[in-house]
Amino acid sequence: MVQFDGLRPARLKVGVISAGRVGTALGVALERADHVVVACSAVSRASLQRAERWLPDTSVLPPPDVAAAAELLLLAVPDTELAGLVSGLAATSAVRPGTLVAHTSGANGVGILAPLTRQGCIPLAIHPAMTFTGSDEDISRLPDTCFGITAADGVGYAIAQSLVLEMGGEPFSVREDARILYHAALAHASNHIVTVLADALEALRAALRGSELLGQQCVDDQPGGIAERIIGPLARAALENTLQRGQAALTGPIARGDAAAVAGHLAALTGVDPQLAHAYRVNALRTAQRAHAPADVVEVLAR
Repeated sequence: MVQFDGLRPARLKVGVISAGRVGTALGVALERADHVVVACSAVSRASLQRAERWLPDTSVLPPPDVAAAAELLLLAVPDTELAGLVSGLAATSAVRPGTLVAHTSGANGVGILAPLTRQGCIPLAIHPAMTFTGSDEDISRLPDTCFGITAADGVGYAIAQSLVLEMGGEPFSVREDARILYHAALAHASNHIVTVLADALEALRAALRGSELLGQQCVDDQPGGIAERIIGPLARAALENTLQRGQAALTGPIARGDAAAVAGHLAALTGVDPQLAHAYRVNALRTAQRAHAPADVVEVLAR
């Protein structure tokens, strides 16, 4: 049975299934808070290398053995694998009653842990609202990251909150029935911004090819080039302005009601890639709706 110092978890034996990008980063953060990752599972070569580098004193074991050794069991598997993993652990009675079982899925609350909850485990959903790429920055970004937590009761919320605070994060609660909407919002912000920026970089590279770049490097498709140096400060400023000022941060031809400029953009982008132009049209139409743009702007975009 896990013991607690007030509402603060005592030093816990942590098991991680599996040592992927998220599991490894959280494992390191918990160890830095003086918990001990006693076991983890790792199958792929990348996971094994990650565990060896970041959790060198941790035993690599099959999932049932990881579960049996843990007082806090962290299930850091893809969403599509979570239900099957939980069912398998429950069917084999691999998790001891009283174990804290926390998953890192954004779209799921504690309901998915019901098979283990019925066996006396304490269910927690602890999701870091951060993107993970497998780089060293994954760990350095965790402090000050916000974590969406869901629990079955007040005690569970207090435990999850304490764990997040110990890792340097900021906890906030998400209702069980709001997890999918919460996850959709985060995916919209983090995933689609990658697509928008990648499209913008593609268009800018096309615009710069064949131009005299004043002795700078040639335009190519490799990251870190002149296109990124142009877009980077602009995109960062737009992001910061939006976070600080909301819709008032919007600038450009749609905000000005310049239908001719928008039409010119669509024609130029179509010449590079019709799919890129279509993506611009969809995003611009949503921008026009939010900005209450004049009818002639909406007309250009709705053609």
